Amino acid sequence: MTTLTKQQRDPADRAARSGGARTGSSGKKSITHRMGDLKIALVFIFPAMIGFVAFFLIPTIRGVYLSFTEYSILGDPTWIGLKNYSSIFSDELFWNAMAVTVQYVGLNIGFQTVIALGLALLMHRVAKSTFIRGALLLPFLVANVIVALLWFWMLDYQLGIVNEVISWFGLPRVAFFGSEQWAIPTIAFVNVWRHMGYTALLIFAGLQSIPSHVYEVASLDGASPTRTFWSITMPLLRPVMVLVLVVTVIGSFQVFDTVAVTTGGGPINASRVIQMYIYQKAFTESDFGYASALSVILFVILALVAFVQMKFLKGNESDLD
Repeated sequence: MTTLTKQQRDPADRAARSGGARTGSSGKKSITHRMGDLKIALVFIFPAMIGFVAFFLIPTIRGVYLSFTEYSILGDPTWIGLKNYSSIFSDELFWNAMAVTVQYVGLNIGFQTVIALGLALLMHRVAKSTFIRGALLLPFLVANVIVALLWFWMLDYQLGIVNEVISWFGLPRVAFFGSEQWAIPTIAFVNVWRHMGYTALLIFAGLQSIPSHVYEVASLDGASPTRTFWSITMPLLRPVMVLVLVVTVIGSFQVFDTVAVTTGGGPINASRVIQMYIYQKAFTESDFGYASALSVILFVILALVAFVQMKFLKGNESDLD
């Protein structure tokens, strides 16, 4: 067995030491690099976090606290425990507001989803023009108050162009916003017209993500367009449709501006949705404690609705996997 001389051992030792140094230095550089990325990310996140804490988190915590108090803007909150919540369950106006809201949500979601799906399919198969696709978004880009006022004037009983056309055909005029029967369907129609383009855009994005070879295989197998739609398009579109339903249902439960501009909750209580009732309790009757309790109840309802939709419709699963 031969032994290395000192001159032969020195280069190997230096190489081992330099290799260990390089490994240690690369590890330190990696950690330093990650810490640098984290600092940069925090710089960009910080302004949004300030807005979230100031305008969402703190008001939410304060609202939950006020729901257990009796509070008007002229005095200090007085702790009353669950009294506001127990009063809600015997409040006929609350149950009426919930029934009106559910009626609105059913009409709005039903028509909006079906029409948006049809528009998305047309954009995917027929309308290839970017201009036409962009034009569908124009109603959504207009402020909701302006849209409500526009339709309020167009559907006016005396001077509205829609009633003028109806009377021109010899039919009786319709009090769209002034009738208990027509108030909620009309408000739902206005919001369907405004939001259907945006909803169609979301569904269209989902259609774009479906691989084209799936349709090619179905075509080779002789599948009809109807069979292809129900057996391929809809199953593969399920995660996007669930997302659309969650977003639109939550938005529909929070309808307020269209009602405030057009009917104000009338006639009688025919269009007094839950958001309108909360507003009236807080800013008309100055009962902020009770209004906060109503808001907490609405928050819990929306959370449960979103959970049920995601759980039973399996929105986090895709047939593409």
